[in-house]
Amino acid sequence: MVELSHSGLNIAQQEAVNYLHGPCLVLAGAGSGKTRVITHKIGRLIQTGVPAKRIAAITFTNKAAQEMRERAKTLIGKPAKDLTICTFHALGVHILRQDGEVLGLKQNFSILDSDDVFGIIRDAGAGADTATARAWQWKISSWKNIGLNSETALAQAQTDEDKSVALLMARYEERLSAYQSVDFDDLIGLPLQLLAKSEEVRTKWQKHLAHVLIDEVQDTNATQYAVLKHLVGQNGRFTAVGDDDQSIYGWRGATLDNLKQLPIDYPHLKVIKLEQNYRSTSAILTAANNVIGPNPRLFVKNLWSALGEGEPVRVVEADTEEHEAERAVARIQSIRAGSLPLAGRAATEFKDFAILYRANHQAKPFEKALRKAQIPYKVSGGQSFFDRAEIKDLCAWLRLWVNPNDDPAFMRSVTTPKRGIGHQTLAQLGHFATQYKTSLYEALFASSLGSVVNQKGLESLHEFGRLVNDLSYQASKISGQEAALAFLLQWLKDIDYEQHLMDGEDSEKAAASRWANVLDFIDWMAKRCGGEIEDTTAVNLVSERRTVLEVAQTIALITTLSEKEKDQNLVTLSTLHASKGLEWPHVILAGVNEDSLPFKPNDSDDLSKEVIGQRIEEERRLMYVGITRAQLSLAVSYSKKRKKGREMINALPSRFIAEMGLNQATAKEDPREKLRALRAEFAQKALRQGDMS
Repeated sequence: MVELSHSGLNIAQQEAVNYLHGPCLVLAGAGSGKTRVITHKIGRLIQTGVPAKRIAAITFTNKAAQEMRERAKTLIGKPAKDLTICTFHALGVHILRQDGEVLGLKQNFSILDSDDVFGIIRDAGAGADTATARAWQWKISSWKNIGLNSETALAQAQTDEDKSVALLMARYEERLSAYQSVDFDDLIGLPLQLLAKSEEVRTKWQKHLAHVLIDEVQDTNATQYAVLKHLVGQNGRFTAVGDDDQSIYGWRGATLDNLKQLPIDYPHLKVIKLEQNYRSTSAILTAANNVIGPNPRLFVKNLWSALGEGEPVRVVEADTEEHEAERAVARIQSIRAGSLPLAGRAATEFKDFAILYRANHQAKPFEKALRKAQIPYKVSGGQSFFDRAEIKDLCAWLRLWVNPNDDPAFMRSVTTPKRGIGHQTLAQLGHFATQYKTSLYEALFASSLGSVVNQKGLESLHEFGRLVNDLSYQASKISGQEAALAFLLQWLKDIDYEQHLMDGEDSEKAAASRWANVLDFIDWMAKRCGGEIEDTTAVNLVSERRTVLEVAQTIALITTLSEKEKDQNLVTLSTLHASKGLEWPHVILAGVNEDSLPFKPNDSDDLSKEVIGQRIEEERRLMYVGITRAQLSLAVSYSKKRKKGREMINALPSRFIAEMGLNQATAKEDPREKLRALRAEFAQKALRQGDMS
């Protein structure tokens, strides 16, 4: 029996944890302890006799799933290993691996990444230019997120362009089926089809899951909400946790309609509000409450804090974006030097600061200013480790071992490194496979392939096919860290991948850097095979020896190599969207100008007043998210002029600054703070030199 202490929970949190008799919506304001509530509720369910293996907690990111697992393990102990804690997409993979055959999907299907999807769509569209193919890809993804396939999209199409894209979508679907592959949208859409189509499968999963907890429910799209309904059944054995004020992903299909629909679909829904904030001072929360106030709200909340009033929120006016960046750096220096009287830790580190902005391009002047001041920083949301060409090469091989019918993986592997199989041979193989409606891998073993491919090309293709067969077989047998590492290193040696990198780079240093990435990846793979690293893409905490092939099946769901971010002492530069779920003692909201935040798209003149209004409301929620990232101090900055192309144009402060309702006597930050910072810095240097002498 799990023993729990709820002494650290406030009254509203205790109510959410102890409500077990029906569907429950927990409206968790920013910094109100939602993860604590979820993990304690899991413990409470187990305490009342619900087996851990029948409880599922669904999150939106691998990082959130990992954090929840760690907290569950600390709170609950041994039973935590049987919990299902994963992302929506990982759960979709789990369902499809078990029951996807009902839809004609083999268990070893491949998961295509965005670049693979782009390539297939562009090819299906007769080699369209990049911008057009990306637009098609986005349109098809948005249709899938609202539950449409090519047939229903075509039926609903109202323009010639939409009809053309729907027909293209049909060709795309045919190719995915031929490759026994799915894209990321399918990891939600196909489980929905499966659960809706098969009463047997639906009943099986409803019996298996006694209670489902959903984190960040405001971020669900229409398809995810439909999957949830099928999983929890009419009785609604679920706890949904979220905040309508933090719904900022409308551009990728998330809809507040799901929150509106919950009380309709489940009339006995219990709604519990968490309004006590444990993160920020009262001054920061007052600004946040004021900003979100003008929005029409489904459930009105008013965040409050017991942490005291704190430092007033400051507004920083700058002449240009470069000047704005200089003032941000001056503020960081002032706080670190102790010249700004702030509550909290006396010794302030670089990692205590974040500069947040609306769009990636706004980072440039801040990077320049930080470098000039010799302040270390990191840009959050930079290139993922798995976006590097050398890692994509290796992942293509791994995907091919799992599913030889994965044509995109086949094409990348057969040409990386080069093995004497030319473009003409591959084109002939492609035409042959298309003619007989087979995958490239199946086609290369066809007895009649010799009629279209010359003998040398045929031998090379057969040699490659045998190599893939052999590697796939070995990968299915080898487990444990040492054995996996030896196998993977031997594979790289056999295909001469290091030399391939050397041949492809102008400098030895660049090739060595890429090879170091490869070795990091191989080491990480081996550790997963040995159970040394818990799999953030899995559905539970089980950490055990697995074969190389089993680990390879999860690769497409990984977003980052490191399971935990290193605790580096760096200032964070981040977009507001990427900052959600994070917090820092000191935050600078930068570029808070009209047309930037709220953002004004180029096509805004063609939009209806209703759509424009909805976009402003989401931008206001984005501002609210930015404000509530701050713990001790918050500065909001804007510039009076900004660059547009090669011109400097006048810029206005965002309407959101006025909406914060700040005290004009305390809000305006003194521009002389840089002088104070420099004096403090010189004084500290003088003291250090005095100590040394």
